[in-house]
Amino acid sequence: MSETTTPFIRRIRSFVKREGRLTTGQERALKELFPLFGITLEDKELNLSDVFQRTAPTVFEIGFGNGTSLAEMAMNNPQQNYIGVEVHRPGVGNLLLQIEKYNLTNLRVINDDAVEVLQQMIPDESLDAVYLFFADPWHKKRHHKRRIVQQEFTQLLRKKLKNGGIFHMATDWENYAEHMMDVMTDAEGFENTAGKNQYIPKPGYRPVTKFEQRGHKLGHGVWDLIFKKVG
Repeated sequence: MSETTTPFIRRIRSFVKREGRLTTGQERALKELFPLFGITLEDKELNLSDVFQRTAPTVFEIGFGNGTSLAEMAMNNPQQNYIGVEVHRPGVGNLLLQIEKYNLTNLRVINDDAVEVLQQMIPDESLDAVYLFFADPWHKKRHHKRRIVQQEFTQLLRKKLKNGGIFHMATDWENYAEHMMDVMTDAEGFENTAGKNQYIPKPGYRPVTKFEQRGHKLGHGVWDLIFKKVG
């Protein structure tokens, strides 16, 4: 398919791979556990009922970091299915180890670009929620174009979310919170669940990460936004 006919071309990536060294455990997890709990990027839609061997509400998290909070959510909400996407292999390996440790059957992992996964593998109107927690804020103005939350991205999510599905964002950068608020307020087919230009208190289902705890001690704020698909 040519660029002129492709509906959404990702010319600027929102991440840069700065991969650290894998631990022995992470290497083992990628070799032994990824074939069991991992999904490889293909140009073919997933059948989510087949992937999880059941039909249940499905949450898609973009950029889960070391996977600790995602594993905790999956453990605390066994009635939901979770798909986590992360580009950095140490984080993927770490999450796989937690899946093994806690015997999590409702969580699958993808080591690739979340936008390409959404475009190629996620059926339209199949997701109940998309989470984006503490994404790279690209704080320098000349890098703002790299921020993942842009108008084209909102319409990709709109296609993949069920009606009434939510997009939950959290950041500790106030400027990025304002950017996301502006983009989502203008996004067709979404409404702010907290009211126009309002942030929400942290929902109970979002765990507080060690990174976030350190930020609180330093006096950093955290902003949560939840927008619902309404059409």
